Amino acid sequence: HSITAVLHLAGVKAVAESVREPLRYYQVNFGGTVKLCQTLARHGIHSLVFSSSATVYGHPRQLPVTEDAPLAPINPYGHSKRMIEQLLVDLHTADQRWRTVSLRYFNPVGAHPSGRIGEAPHGLPNNLMPSIAKVAGGQLQRLKVYGGDWPTRDGTGERDYLHVWDLAWGHVRALERLEQLESPQVYNLGTGDSHSVLEVLQAFERSCGRRLPHKIVARRPGDVACLYADPGRARRELGWEARHSLEQMVTDAWRWQHDHPEGYPAS
Repeated sequence: HSITAVLHLAGVKAVAESVREPLRYYQVNFGGTVKLCQTLARHGIHSLVFSSSATVYGHPRQLPVTEDAPLAPINPYGHSKRMIEQLLVDLHTADQRWRTVSLRYFNPVGAHPSGRIGEAPHGLPNNLMPSIAKVAGGQLQRLKVYGGDWPTRDGTGERDYLHVWDLAWGHVRALERLEQLESPQVYNLGTGDSHSVLEVLQAFERSCGRRLPHKIVARRPGDVACLYADPGRARRELGWEARHSLEQMVTDAWRWQHDHPEGYPAS
């Protein structure tokens, strides 16, 4: 097949795990991207959409966060993403055939509305939504809430949650934009709003129709209190904006979990 562009979504992505295993995160995320770009260059492919992360911002100085905010990651995962973004800038400086977009994801959650495609992490989930789903499905006894003393409206961390369907659409728009670019670009993909851990839990409880046990535990290293996007640049330049509500996110996540309690069947 004639390949004209690449979507680079591969990597490891758990903040707390990256603090424990920094070598793995730099090797897989940054080292893997170096090898990918070397391979693309050998085959004459210079168009790349990269899955970056809002963790590149670290502790935000101002909310909502714009793409021009200072980049100050506070964990190896965020540092690895920041290094890749810089690599893409340097590639273009050296060879202006490179056309790249870095999409700074905020917190993708949910599942395909059909209920046929969803998140099925191996072992204990590292992220909030699959953890809640496992509690609702009976695979976990209770949800661990990391920190109840954050400077937020209910003491739990607040994040900008984005439906994976909206995230996928953002990649399509980025691909369509690539050939018009004269320099590497970055875009926030988020809703522009934030929800606390307890608010997400309560929304999931409404969806599954019952209370879900949880326990407040110590904060995790590498976390921040609150982070949400200013998605204005993506709206103006990509014609993209999030369309799905938190209620739709948790409804689709619960449909997937309910219908596939063991995840995907073993091949």
